[in-house]
Amino acid sequence: MRRLIFVSTLAFLGVSSVMAGAARVTPPSPTFPLNNGWLLQSSSEVKSEGASISAAQYRPQRWYSVNLPTTVARALVQNKVVPEPYFGMNLRKLPGVTYPIGENFSNLAMSTDSPFAVSWWYRKTFVLPASYKGKTLWLNFKGINYRANIWLNGKQIADKTQVAGAWRTYEFNVTNAVKAGGSNVLAVEVFAPTENDLAITFVDWNPSPPDKNMGLFRDVFLATSGPVGLRYPTVISKVDSPANDKAHLSITTLLKNSTDQSIKGTLKGKIESVSFEQEVELAPGEEKDISFEPEQYSQLNLSHPRLWLPAQMGAPNLYPLDMEFVVDQKISDSTHTRFGIRQIDAEFDANRKRVFSVNGKKILIRGGGWSSDLMLREDPQRLADEFRYVRDMGLNTVRLEGKLENEHFFDMADEQGILIMAGWCCCDYWEQWDKWKDEDYPIAKESLRDQIYRLRSHPSLVMWLNGSDNPPPQKVESM
Repeated sequence: MRRLIFVSTLAFLGVSSVMAGAARVTPPSPTFPLNNGWLLQSSSEVKSEGASISAAQYRPQRWYSVNLPTTVARALVQNKVVPEPYFGMNLRKLPGVTYPIGENFSNLAMSTDSPFAVSWWYRKTFVLPASYKGKTLWLNFKGINYRANIWLNGKQIADKTQVAGAWRTYEFNVTNAVKAGGSNVLAVEVFAPTENDLAITFVDWNPSPPDKNMGLFRDVFLATSGPVGLRYPTVISKVDSPANDKAHLSITTLLKNSTDQSIKGTLKGKIESVSFEQEVELAPGEEKDISFEPEQYSQLNLSHPRLWLPAQMGAPNLYPLDMEFVVDQKISDSTHTRFGIRQIDAEFDANRKRVFSVNGKKILIRGGGWSSDLMLREDPQRLADEFRYVRDMGLNTVRLEGKLENEHFFDMADEQGILIMAGWCCCDYWEQWDKWKDEDYPIAKESLRDQIYRLRSHPSLVMWLNGSDNPPPQKVESM
């Protein structure tokens, strides 16, 4: 099975609407999508620097029109510069496909004459409505492969020493760089991974595209908040088994103070009719996980909960979780997510085999490997079809070996009760620990941190494997 995901694009409400013949300004949406209307070109054709390319007066010549998410190779296919690689032997006709058939391109260097051995520029012009003035504005990149220099309105936001790692996510406070009520230009110079990078690799799961999937392969958007942003709410469940008549919920969310001042506020949450809140103080610029524990908040001890169960064991029930952070009686930020009440346990049996249980009941893991489309293309109908295949084959688990799908995939797994076995890849730089350089360790650490934050709220995630075919050495494991 292969292929990817559908990324839903959040609708933007617009600047104004007309009611009863009079115009009124609508409030800003919590997210301002930046996926559509990009231009793309190779640095071999573009001789300007980032400050110039991200300026309003710059005039692109002979750039390709693309929408995100897209890798560079996929964009060239869409623009009919190169042939469709799924037809016949067309993949071998793509420039840069010089690796021998059957070889692991992940561990090989690109040829020096490959068009992807140089950086490529993505450029986007957008108008941000005036209603966004006074808001904190966060620029989000959910996936960049592999390194990047990022410029906004002539100002460099980050460089390729800071933006490195395919499985990292990036959020920058650009409040002072973006123009609300005016035109903006975003320019991103992307560099492909080398054979010695912690990147997206297919090993023997798929043939490899010649660009090694370089590019902006996930959503790009602006998020808005007040002085404090609220991120990654999650619920950890403890279930009283075997009766399963009571669940104890621990709730955690990340708060981000965007200011240079201490801020006091109230973090509030609600699960259906159950409410809870606590006072929080954040230091200037502080990011901190805030938790609600059932020992201190008795309402988080639920009687007769609707449990989340895997396919073939029961219903994958989901609960709504609404959270908000209030500063000076104003909502600074809020989220609406879903979670499942389930407890995963694992133990060794007499034969030293690991046995998993869900809510106190043992489960046999019956899984299959899942590979993304080789150019990370998205097809919502195909994704739905493939999830049906998983169920039709009697499987209850999907293995993602270093091919970590996006939110829509995990939402579907949550809804259908399909367990996800996630983690890093074997047979490439991810497990070539003896070759790691000093700068690889923080990239690996931040990649893991970002992915666990991203995935921790999904009840479908049954395990994380930091090593695939081999256990990581002590230095990597302890990190």
